[in-house]
Amino acid sequence: MRDARDVLKRPVISEKSVGLIEENKYSFWVDTAANKIEIKNAVEKMFKVKVVDVRTINVNGKKKRVGKHVGRTADRKKAIVTLKAGDRIEGFAGL
Repeated sequence: MRDARDVLKRPVISEKSVGLIEENKYSFWVDTAANKIEIKNAVEKMFKVKVVDVRTINVNGKKKRVGKHVGRTADRKKAIVTLKAGDRIEGFAGL
């Protein structure tokens, strides 16, 4: 089993993800090879909360262009984690 810090990369900070916090849903960028069980265990271990549901989204990279050179941004995976009623992640409270 992988370490929780290898599964969870960083939180997603956007207008939509901050709005989901009111519904007790938290968004994270995760490792592209991580599955829902690994994500659930990582969140429970790192933040000492009870996870009810995990939803994942594969986000394809976008084409970027600088002058005549064309490249791509990296593909990423996002996880939206629903916590048990009453549980909170304190690091998101200031958003």
